[in-house]
Amino acid sequence: MGLWTLLLLHFHLAVCVCLPAPSNVSISSYNMEHILRFSPGPGTPPDALFTVQISNSRRQRWKTVAGCQELTAGQTCNLTEKLKDVWDLYTAQVRASRTNQTSQWTRTREFQPLTDTVLGPPDFSVSGCGNCLILQIRDSSWSRFDHNVQLKNLYWEVEFNVKRTRDGAEFRLKLPYEQKSVISHLQPGVEYCVSASFTSILNHNAVSSERRCAFTSPPPPRHTLLLVLGLVGGFSLVLVLVVCRVIFRNKVQKHQIPCMKFTSQPYSCLMTSLNEED
Repeated sequence: MGLWTLLLLHFHLAVCVCLPAPSNVSISSYNMEHILRFSPGPGTPPDALFTVQISNSRRQRWKTVAGCQELTAGQTCNLTEKLKDVWDLYTAQVRASRTNQTSQWTRTREFQPLTDTVLGPPDFSVSGCGNCLILQIRDSSWSRFDHNVQLKNLYWEVEFNVKRTRDGAEFRLKLPYEQKSVISHLQPGVEYCVSASFTSILNHNAVSSERRCAFTSPPPPRHTLLLVLGLVGGFSLVLVLVVCRVIFRNKVQKHQIPCMKFTSQPYSCLMTSLNEED
């Protein structure tokens, strides 16, 4: 009886475990949306179906994911609602199957939602305030965490990269997450471009936003600039004329004949040029 049991078990394994195991099984996560992807193993029949199971470090037992029991090649499995605890470690596995045939399970590496997700850039606007910039983060940037209270309770920061358009000088600044932030001590009337990304002490997988540019204060209008240049030019011309007049007067005084006093006439002075003296 024992021999027949071993033969049947051997026959069962030979018949059932014969499909190629799935490959490239992984969990990718963006803004806390967790997607499992896989590739059929080489030689997998087109009609093969795939089943996904998950396990965590606390319960350590495998559970089939509802909605991911009969996947076809190329389909993905959304695990967002299944990986709720951002601190826990999860593992997923995938197996191919068809009538009377299955494959070995292929597992992912351990996945922790909080540290392994990639944080997308915040959506924000920039405006000037004299010698500063006001950065307003829109509500849509924070709503990505609405489905998970654990995330909202974490300490988040926003890292800003500020670049001055005129000469390319730039610096980085980290501020606590608030919908409205102010970057101070900037030059008035100068354009700056700012990019931003979310960050926390436990997650540095952040994508930076595109640069958004604004003047700290409105630049002077073109006609005002021309007027200022005209005034400066006119003042310079007047200054040159005054200097030339002073030089001319000094030159004339050098060639003035001393006044002579007559008893019967008032004082009189005679002027002569250099040519007349010769």
